[in-house]
Amino acid sequence: MTSQPSETPDTRSRRWLLRRAIMAAGGIGAATVPAVFTGNAAHAATAVDMELVLVAAMVDPPKSGTGTTLTAGPHVKVVEQALDAKNFLAAGSVDGHYGTTTISAYSAYQKSLGYTGLDANGIPGPTSLAKLGSDTGLFTVTRAINVGSSTDSYGGRRVNTRTRNMLAAADAKISWSITLTQGSYNTGNPSSAGTHDGGGVVDVNVGSMTATQRWQTVKAMRDVGFAAWLRTPEQGFSYHIHANAVGDTDMSGPAQAQVHDYFYGKNGLASHAADNTPSAYRGTFTWWEKYNRG
Repeated sequence: MTSQPSETPDTRSRRWLLRRAIMAAGGIGAATVPAVFTGNAAHAATAVDMELVLVAAMVDPPKSGTGTTLTAGPHVKVVEQALDAKNFLAAGSVDGHYGTTTISAYSAYQKSLGYTGLDANGIPGPTSLAKLGSDTGLFTVTRAINVGSSTDSYGGRRVNTRTRNMLAAADAKISWSITLTQGSYNTGNPSSAGTHDGGGVVDVNVGSMTATQRWQTVKAMRDVGFAAWLRTPEQGFSYHIHANAVGDTDMSGPAQAQVHDYFYGKNGLASHAADNTPSAYRGTFTWWEKYNRG
């Protein structure tokens, strides 16, 4: 008679993670993937939508309270459970709200992997998120976002590949050209308040455009996934369009806060006043990957 192998500490740990995942998956519905069995341990893997997690990571932190964004809550909660399992987040903070506590926890996790700077900004990148899921056995990643090279360009201004593609798509929607006055990864510009320090943020020259063309350009950029506003002299600026690529994993903290404002119909400035964009040009909140799905 063959004896059964004893349960190892690793097996017990994996069983504990499985129980946590099954309990959490109750409200996730179609996002739950059937358990995969390996050896003596059962692993429950949930499909985490990275697009929704990134939107929540930009919209949630400035909120008062712990409300969730769009349908991201269950996906964020699984990521938080994984951070809890890795001892980066307390169990009491696992709530589906990607607030400042989760930002700090994910940043600490990124730093534990050796990331620094923008790569440890608390916003999940495709590599770190996939590793967190596989290391804990709690989730797999769907709809991963990758910004590509951070040294790409558009019209001679530095942007990452995802931003370049977004600008090209917006440019194709209008009969005049989008020309940048400032690109991304541009540190040390005091007039930008840190928004251009990371990726996904650009300023557009509107000097040769009519008033209607300016608003049409804002609309074209919003349509492809930018949080875009026309800056005006009444706001203390020379005329230009400021735009943030929603869901950019390299985005600086100040730029992420502007995405929050955009989501709630505000101007992205320190005043947090109402968006000055006429209703005909406001568009619908979206991001590049969602736009491409049609």
